[in-house]
Amino acid sequence: MVYKEFQDLKLSALGMGAMRLPVIGKDDSRIDEAATEEMVDYAMKQGVNYYDTAWGYHSGNSELAMGKALSRYPRESFYLATKFPGYDLSNMDKVEEIFEKQLEKCQVDYFDFYLFHNVCEMNIDAYLDESHGIYQYLMEQKKKGRIHHLGFSAHGSIEVMKRFLEAYGKDMEFCQIQLNYLDWSFQNAKGKTELLREYQIPVWVMEPLRGGRLAKLPEHAKETLKAMRPEEKIPAWAFRFLQSVPGVTVTLSGMSDLKQLQENIRTFETELPLNQDEMDALLSVADGMLNGTLPCTACRYCVSHCPKKLDIPSLLELYNEHNFTGGGFIAPMALMAAPKEKHPDSCIGCRSCEAVCPQQIKISEAMADFAEKLK
Repeated sequence: MVYKEFQDLKLSALGMGAMRLPVIGKDDSRIDEAATEEMVDYAMKQGVNYYDTAWGYHSGNSELAMGKALSRYPRESFYLATKFPGYDLSNMDKVEEIFEKQLEKCQVDYFDFYLFHNVCEMNIDAYLDESHGIYQYLMEQKKKGRIHHLGFSAHGSIEVMKRFLEAYGKDMEFCQIQLNYLDWSFQNAKGKTELLREYQIPVWVMEPLRGGRLAKLPEHAKETLKAMRPEEKIPAWAFRFLQSVPGVTVTLSGMSDLKQLQENIRTFETELPLNQDEMDALLSVADGMLNGTLPCTACRYCVSHCPKKLDIPSLLELYNEHNFTGGGFIAPMALMAAPKEKHPDSCIGCRSCEAVCPQQIKISEAMADFAEKLK
């Protein structure tokens, strides 16, 4: 396992993200605890020491599952991270209540790493509003030793990140951003890493495989990359890209089964950054993938806020597929297996989903467009 230095710690370069744990019966809220514990056991044995969860993952059950799995190990043998759920504005006055509950759910007395979750356009004003007491409370917990390192995650624009950093940057020890070779230009992840470098804040990576999208590339893209590194698997290219970006410390991968975990750990047994030709080729592959797609990462925050209970990530995935192929049979065929009330034309355009979307996708417009294209 490759390790990275962070202050006086040595953190595994690969961290286990707990947003896409194995589930039972395709129900995102029903975590397969036995499979999760098997994955944690393997990760610990192979030297992974960083574990990342959050209040909202798996409908609130991720912290419970990770707490249970990690409680079987000495507390000093792992680093645990979780986050204050500011992606939901109704939580802004509940920081103490939520923090205390998180300690209980995770079965710990302190968090090694704690984050302001999902700093973005829809919550930046609330995060900066001192009347909520979030910053003050978290700083107090840090002084008490209940938070060892404080940071933030960001899906918002560079301008939003700048506002947050201008207010709290002096106390931020790390920042978690969506960083991969597709978003290097698409979401200006390059600019975000440069901003963090100005503040001397190390980078934590989320969505390194773009929700699995970068694990499966078009055949022509595979051939291009295979010609340059014949032995390198396609998902590994995404991680090699991150190994080439200065400032990257921990890369979080939300692995859904033991096989994915094993493959990613094998990749992180070595550090093999890309040369310039390889970097150019990979970014060219990304350019070819960006036509007509929406940046959904299937975080599923939207689903719990949809009054029609639509499976929005799946619908957006089908929408992207439909746009990619210029129509085709895949989306209509998939929708044939779904109840009519779960089709995109069931969207009522209330925009509740958009209020919690980390990617700020105009979901209601996409649903309307999708419904029109399916007529």
